[in-house]
Amino acid sequence: MLIRTDAGQLPQRESVLEVLMRFTPAAVSLAVLLAVSSSISHGQKPTSIDSRSVQWAERGAAAYTAGNFNGATDAYETALALDPRNSVAFVGLARIARSQDLPGKAIRYYDEALDLDPKDVTILQQQGVAMLEKGAVESARSNLARIKESCKSRCTAADELAAAIASNSAQPQRIVATSELKPVPTGAPLKD
Repeated sequence: MLIRTDAGQLPQRESVLEVLMRFTPAAVSLAVLLAVSSSISHGQKPTSIDSRSVQWAERGAAAYTAGNFNGATDAYETALALDPRNSVAFVGLARIARSQDLPGKAIRYYDEALDLDPKDVTILQQQGVAMLEKGAVESARSNLARIKESCKSRCTAADELAAAIASNSAQPQRIVATSELKPVPTGAPLKD
């Protein structure tokens, strides 16, 4: 970089060190500003869910209550297409999966909802029950520990999941003999 002088002197070259010293404070300040602002926006919960998505989730809940699982599934999936941050739609899909004896699928939907709000004790409790239905008692106990950590004091979600775990543990586990197993026809869909 050349420096002009008014006194008619020959132009001088600015050293790399001088250029670095001049621009480093501004570059560091800009980098810190960008890092702080991006981490703040990344850690925030979504401010609001698209109102159309909320309406579709409400339609899904109504269809589920009426026993129309196909209509409820369609409505919840539409809600998620409109706004994938709608945890109510994920929970609705999980309830449908549990109603259809698909606890593994329900657990995955609860995971999606928990990705949006990891400390929602109601979702943790419902997922814990689905885990018990699947036979994953230790995973349900892990959810119970997460609920207790979030609640800090006694809460209904923790009590309900603890009771479900105790009830599950009290039931004798039936061991199925290999001779009792029936072969699954080729091409038949597997249950969860």
